Amino acid sequence: MQSNIPSKISYQPIGIIHTSFRNIEDMPIQPAGAANIRGSVEIFEEYSKGLKDLDGFSHIILIYHFHQAKSAKLVVTPFLDTLPHGVFATRAPSRPNPIGLSVVRLLKIEQNILHIENTDILNDTPLLDLKPYVPEFDQHPGENTGWLKQAKGRVENTRSDDRFA
Repeated sequence: MQSNIPSKISYQPIGIIHTSFRNIEDMPIQPAGAANIRGSVEIFEEYSKGLKDLDGFSHIILIYHFHQAKSAKLVVTPFLDTLPHGVFATRAPSRPNPIGLSVVRLLKIEQNILHIENTDILNDTPLLDLKPYVPEFDQHPGENTGWLKQAKGRVENTRSDDRFA
């Protein structure tokens, strides 16, 4: 089944995410736990034309590289539980491909700088891509959240620690 799949894929950052978080410890673990925390996204000049018409969206999806993730683990104990789970059933940063995503509020755009809110990302994180958040595409009524059902409502007060450093 793996015919014609390249053995290696590489991406170039299109920008950099700036936040007040200099250390992994004590960061919010999801945008839901980062209410009112602001940051910015600097889009590199050669990609700035791609921002055309983005200012009409209230939220954006940031796709980024977990540049401080040290090792991939297939079974992890996530921040919102004390039991181990398969990494693909979590949002943990210790992944085979250390790619993160966050849905953040877009406050304004000034040239190639996006001002954002509800930021749960480490400072100087390389941005791989961004997309508009579209409720009609991205919300799914009747969804099931698996093991996270028991953690509902705890994300706002949970902070990162050194378990994935």
